[in-house]
Amino acid sequence: MSDAYCSDCKRQTEVVFDHSAGDTVCSECGLVLESHSIDETSEWRTFANESGDNDPVRVGGPTNPLLADGGLSTVIAKPNGASGDFLSSSLGRWQNRGSNPDRGLILAFKTIATMSDRLGLVATIKDRANEIFKRVEDQKSSRGRNQDALLAACLYIACRQEDKPRTVKEICSVANGATKKEIGRAKEYIVKQLGLETGQSVEMGTIHAGDFMRRFCSNLGMTNQAMKAAQESVQKSEEYDIRRSPISIAAAIIYIITQLTDDKKPLKDISVATGVAEGTIRNSYKDLYPHVAKIIPGWYAKEEDLKNLVSP
Repeated sequence: MSDAYCSDCKRQTEVVFDHSAGDTVCSECGLVLESHSIDETSEWRTFANESGDNDPVRVGGPTNPLLADGGLSTVIAKPNGASGDFLSSSLGRWQNRGSNPDRGLILAFKTIATMSDRLGLVATIKDRANEIFKRVEDQKSSRGRNQDALLAACLYIACRQEDKPRTVKEICSVANGATKKEIGRAKEYIVKQLGLETGQSVEMGTIHAGDFMRRFCSNLGMTNQAMKAAQESVQKSEEYDIRRSPISIAAAIIYIITQLTDDKKPLKDISVATGVAEGTIRNSYKDLYPHVAKIIPGWYAKEEDLKNLVSP
C-alpha cells in the first residue's frame, strides 16, 4: 500500500493497486484514482539452471538514439535444435550477409558495456562513453587505429567528465590487452578530434586526490575511522603546493594513515591497491612529510604519534 490524494475523501488516504485490472483504488471510499496503469515490473524470473534456448523475451531492447534505426531493427533468431525450421535458418543467414551500417557501433557499445560492468560503473558513464565513440566514429578518421584502445579511452574520458575518474591503470585492466601508452595516445587523439568538431577545447574535468580515496581505502580493507582521516588529510593537502599527481598524493596519505595505526599496511600492498609504484609513493611521502602535522587530523593522531613516523 501507499498514500495518495483522494478527490472524494479530500485528503491523503491509503490506496491499493489492483494488478489484474491496472487500477489504483482508494482503500476508504473505493474510488478508482487511476485506471489501466502499465505494470513496469518484469514478467518473468531468470534462473541460472535454465537453458539458454528458452528465452522468454517477447520484445527487443530499449531504443538507442545513437543507432541509425534507433535500435528497433528486427533480428531473426536462430532455430532451436539441429532440426530447426529451414526458412528461419535461411533468413537468418541472409540477414547476416546483408550490410548493417550499425554493426560496428553495436559491437563497440557491447564492448564498452562489458568494460563498464567489470569496473562497476554506472549507466550514465557508459552512455557518455557510447556518445563519445559515436562522435569520433562519425568523423571517419579512426580507421587503422587500435579499437580496444579507442573504446578504453572513451570510457576514461567519460569517467572524467562525469566526475567519477578512474586511473589509466584501472581502465587498462579491462581494455582487452590495450596498453597504457596506446590508451594515452587514443585519448589524445579523441580529445583532438572532438576539439576540431566543436571548435573549442574538450572539458575533461579536474582530478582530485579525494576522488580515489574511498575506493583505494576500501581495496585495502581500512576501517571507517582511518578512511575518514584519509579523506580529511587529502582535503588539507590541497592547501599546500605539493607538485605530485593526485593519485600519488592519495597513495602517500594512505601510507601515512596506515603507519599511524596498529594495522600497518606494507608499501607493496598500497602499491597494488592504488596502482602507484613504490618509488613514487616514497617520493610523494617525502614531499608530504614536512606538512604532516598540519595535514593529519588532530583527533586521529597526536603529535607524539607523528614523531614516530619514519623520516624520509
